[in-house]
Amino acid sequence: MPRPKRATVQQVHDLALSMPGVTVESAGTNPVYQVSRKSFIFFRNPRPDAFDPETGERYDDVIVFWVADDVDKQALVADESTPFFTTPHFDGHPSVLLRGSRIGELTADELAEVVYDAWLARAGVRARQKWLAERGLG
Repeated sequence: MPRPKRATVQQVHDLALSMPGVTVESAGTNPVYQVSRKSFIFFRNPRPDAFDPETGERYDDVIVFWVADDVDKQALVADESTPFFTTPHFDGHPSVLLRGSRIGELTADELAEVVYDAWLARAGVRARQKWLAERGLG
């Protein structure tokens, strides 16, 4: 049985850009992927709320993915088999964080699902319905 293909940071970019109606804004060198003028994935600058607990060094590779709601967020961050996390800064915010250095802990299919779900959480109703219908999921 072949091993599943591991996810990469490049796949985040490729998958985000493959979604309908996506635009890219740039926050310095960090892209912000938007649909319907709403961010659904963005690459964060180092911030004081996401840091190595041993060294105190700020993570410079955090990716933020929108989720549909707090139930989805808690399911991802509570599952210790996934690399997703959150910080107090994101309490009450429908998103999860992932370090780029840990993205290979996901399969390419798992990453695709997270990207698609992020897009679905932010896209307009008609765009969501059309995308789901095209895949027989509507």
